[in-house]
Parts: sequence; structure tokens; C-alpha cells
Amino acid sequence: MSVLAVRLREPGLSVVLTGNEAVARGAIEGGVRFAASYPGSPSAEVLDVLARLGEEFGLYAEWSVNEKVATEAAAAASFAGLRSITIMKPDGMNVALDFLSSISLSGCRGGMLVVLGDDPGAHSSIKEEDSRYLARAAHLPVMEPASPREARDMVKVALDLSEDWKLPVIIRNVTRICHASGNVILADIPPTGPPAAIGRTQKFLTTPQAHPELEAKLQRAGRWADGSPFNRYEGPEDAQTVVVTAGPGFYYAMEALELLGLGDRVGVLKLGMTWPLPEQFLLTHLRHAEQVVFCEEVEPFLEELVTSLVAYHMDSLPAIKFYGKRNGQVAGPKGSGIGEMDVDIMVDALSRVAGVPYQARPAGYVDQAREVLPGVLPERDRAFCAGCPHRASFWAIKAALQLDGREGLVLGDIGCYAMGRGKTGHFLLHTVHSMGSGVGLACGFGKLARFGYRQPTIAVVGDSTFYHAVVPALLNARYNGADFLSIVLDNETTAMTGHQPHPGSGVTVMGDTAPRISIEQVVEGLGIPVHVQDPYDVEATTNLVHRLIQEPGTKVLVLRRACILVAVKGVAKAQYMVDQKRCIAEACGCGRFCNRVFSCPANIWDEAEGKARIDEAVCNGCGVCATLCPQQAIIRVGEV
Repeated sequence: MSVLAVRLREPGLSVVLTGNEAVARGAIEGGVRFAASYPGSPSAEVLDVLARLGEEFGLYAEWSVNEKVATEAAAAASFAGLRSITIMKPDGMNVALDFLSSISLSGCRGGMLVVLGDDPGAHSSIKEEDSRYLARAAHLPVMEPASPREARDMVKVALDLSEDWKLPVIIRNVTRICHASGNVILADIPPTGPPAAIGRTQKFLTTPQAHPELEAKLQRAGRWADGSPFNRYEGPEDAQTVVVTAGPGFYYAMEALELLGLGDRVGVLKLGMTWPLPEQFLLTHLRHAEQVVFCEEVEPFLEELVTSLVAYHMDSLPAIKFYGKRNGQVAGPKGSGIGEMDVDIMVDALSRVAGVPYQARPAGYVDQAREVLPGVLPERDRAFCAGCPHRASFWAIKAALQLDGREGLVLGDIGCYAMGRGKTGHFLLHTVHSMGSGVGLACGFGKLARFGYRQPTIAVVGDSTFYHAVVPALLNARYNGADFLSIVLDNETTAMTGHQPHPGSGVTVMGDTAPRISIEQVVEGLGIPVHVQDPYDVEATTNLVHRLIQEPGTKVLVLRRACILVAVKGVAKAQYMVDQKRCIAEACGCGRFCNRVFSCPANIWDEAEGKARIDEAVCNGCGVCATLCPQQAIIRVGEV
């Protein structure tokens, strides 16, 4: 991260920042004093940057236990007159929506931003979700930057607007903005503002009587959107074909027009605020349009709003034909409304609309490429890191269920261990939904005995997830007497999104020492039996899981071992090798266990030699494969 560039106090200097860094810089230049979030890609780095610079710029940053609490904390700062920001991905907005749909009615005081990181294509998410629909449901304005520089600029403007409208404003980024880099011209950093305070008569109450006032605020937002400095039109003023777009879609459309040579025929209408719509701005540029093409991701959000707007003004507009995701005219290789938007999709759509044939590659390109390539590249399964404690945990769960013989059910959750649905986790997971849902589902399965259900149920969750969303489900299980085992895979960090601290880590994001909130003590406080075990001791773990699924009631097992990437960083690690004299491979019936069955990336099967070996560059020295090898052929040979 370019934290050094974010912290510079040199107005006018051009620096290269990622979209996430640009948002952080915009927050600092905009006078934000309070930041709260829960880790989630692709937007996690915003709070990381703010936390690292917090002391220097007089702001406070925290990783909250979940997005709802983070939003409430940021709102408290706003109520006290401070500018605040909360950052999340759409999955997190689902969690925070209850409060967001309330604060839109109560209003805020200091400028308050909700920065979203949508993930079209689900690069680092369990699903792709368009958060704009949630924003509209919450009645909150949405702005969409098209570049890192515009992200910085929008953050500063949105803070002013939020303070003026007394309404939180949403900045919606997507992965290609969050992680892209671009030039940002630095501006002044304001001095520290007034102290936080809230008057006795200042009230922030959610009431149905506030609805008319909220609608009036949104009307003001719509009028501002018409004159927004982030709106832009490119192309001939009387263009009969117009592309309506927002965010990075603007650049996809512009590049597509350049490739097709249509810049002098087709107009591009870029919107800065996408909810509420800049209606007059749109109507002005659609008065000569006969064809409108939509470029947005993921869902046809703008398409639905603009077509509805045009329907209300049919008398003053020409007959317009629309091309978008609803009618399948703008679609990627997986279909309409699925996956990321890109230049190729826009080239395909615009070439058909304009009747301009375009061939991206010369004839015979595919045949030539196949001749150059040595052969079909092998597929690579997603896998736990070499030495990941979750690998041993899933092996033990699998073995325990096989010993039990009742076709036990394993319910999953969101995190590294969600890969338990694939080969690396022996295809054990039957369900994966949202954070904490595994335990919530287990509450239901655990009450089905009266209907003949006899399968043991195991809910697998992570430590960060435990603090985020599991405790209410365990309360429910305890109260209603559900029969299941919840296994907490405690690797002592929020591993999947970049090793951010959580309440069990003993440190805050700003580096302050914090009390370690013990998972087992929380569970004991609920009156639920709890056990702690090291998953690297596979035999003991297997036996304990097997015993616990025989017992009635709600039980919790904490499998605690630090994330291997944290544990081996900067320290010596054990070195292992395969004793070729002991390894008899398939002859012993192990079926090339260490490579094919255990699926560790460090365990390699040399087909030519017919032998197993360990890649020293990949191995993290956990030694679990050594304990499981039926021939004891994997041996420790020292440390590296």
C-alpha cells in the first residue's frame, strides 16, 4: 500500500494511489475523524490505511465486530458533530441494512459516508451482489466513481452533501476501482475540527412521521445530481445512439467506441450520482436519441430507472429502443447480468447496435495459439495453504464422521474454510450462505429428531465469524435445546481478508493492546459445554469430534492453532522430506495419500519417478502429513 503517498502534505503533488487508498486520502482531506468497518474484500484496505495514519491525522479507526455495529458507531460520531466513514462490501450491507434504513429517517449531523466495495465476478466474494438496490431500499443517495481520482473527489464532495442534507451518502466502488491505480492530485488537509458534543435538545429518532422529510431530502439530492460536477457527456450533441453508464463503465464504453471508430456517431452519458437519478440531465441528452445502450454492473439498475423515466416522458421524447441486460443485448460470455462488464462486451453490443462489424482477432488466431501452446494447461484446485490448520481440522471431521457412520451433516460459513465445499476440504460442506448461518441452520437441524432426523450435525465457523454473528445463534440453540456440535476454527486472525485483528487477537487495528475476548469463556457464559483442542493432533481431534457428536445438546469445540502464514513469518520452520525407502506409494493401498487425498500443495507426486516428494519451497513445516502417513515415510530433517 502507498501509505507514504497518502500521508503527504504537499498540495498539488500528483501521486499514484489505488482506489482504496484514494478513498482514504479523500476521507483525510475531507476531515473525517471517525472510521469503523469489518474486514471485507475488495474494500478492506481503506480502513487499514486510515488506521495506520490515525494518530498522525487525529482520527480514530476500529475493526468493529460486524458491519451493523460499525455503522452504528460511525453514526454516533456523526450525531456528535464529527465527520465519519464506514466501509463494507454488499454482504456487510446486508448486515447493516436494518440500521441504514432507520438512520435515513432519523438523519445525521456530521458528514457520514458509507463506502461500498461491490465485487462483480465475485473475485473475493461468495457471490456478486449489486448494492445499489439495497441503497435504494434504505433511501440513501448513491454516487459511483469511475477512477481512483474521482473516488477521492467524490468522498470529499459527499461529506459536504451529507452534512448539508443531514443524510448519509453512499459511495459505491467496484473491484476494478478498489484495486486499480491512478494519478491523484493531492489537496490540503484541514485542521482538526471542534470537539465532539451533542446538545440536550438534539434528537435523532426514527419515526414514520419523518418519511415526508426524507423524501424531500431525496428530491434535493436529485436536483443536485442534475448539476453534479461528476456528470459528463462525450460525443455529438445530436447523437441518435447514446450509451448511459456510470463508474468504470464509462471507460469501457469510451474504449469500445474508439476501437469501433464510432466516437463521432455515438454519445456517452456518464452519471456521477445514480440514485436518485439526475432526471433533467438525462432527459436533455436523450431528446435526440433513438437508441440507448446501457453499460453498468452487475444488475440492470440504471436500465430499469432510465426506462421508467422515459416512459413517464414519452410525449416529449422520440421513440427510443433500449439495449441492455433486460433484453439480453448487453451480455458477457456467461449471460446477461452475470459477471463483470468489460470492453469486449461493449464492443460486441455497440457493433451490433451500430451495424459495424468488428473482429477482435484475425482469422486462424485460435488455431495458431493452440499450435504454440505445449498442451492443455492443468486445472488447479483452490486449496488451503500448506500447513493450514483447517486442513487438519477437516481431515479430523471427515474421519470422525466416517467412524460414526450416520452420514453426518457439515454446515459451512464464510471464510477460508468455505473451501471445505471442495477437494481441499474433502467436499464435506453441505451448506454455505452468510456469516453465522451455519450455526443458525444447525439450530433448525438440531430440532428435527421428532421428525425422524438422526444424522449428527456439525456447524463449522471461524473465529472472526464467531464474534461477528455466531453468538446470537448459540443463544438460540441454548434456549431451545438444539442438538449439534459447533466447531470454531480459531486461527487467531481474520485470515481471509488480510490478517486483520479481531476481539480475540489482543490488539486493535491502531496497534493498541486490547483484552483478548476468550471464545470459550463467552460460550461458557451461555452455559454451553466447550472444549479446546489443537487440530495438529489429528488423532486426538478425531476422537474428540467423534465423542462429542454422540452426546445430546449444544456443544462447542474450539480448534485453536495460529494461521500458518502468521506463525512462520520471520521464524524458522520445520523441514520435512519423503523417505523413498519407506514410501511404497500405491502398493500399500494409501492411494498416493499425501498428494491426492490430503491435497496439500507441498505434497507432490512425481509421475515419472512413481514417487512422492515434498516441495521445500511450499511446505510450511506443520508436519501433519507426517503424522498421517501410513508408512511413516515422511520425516523431519531439520529447520529452514
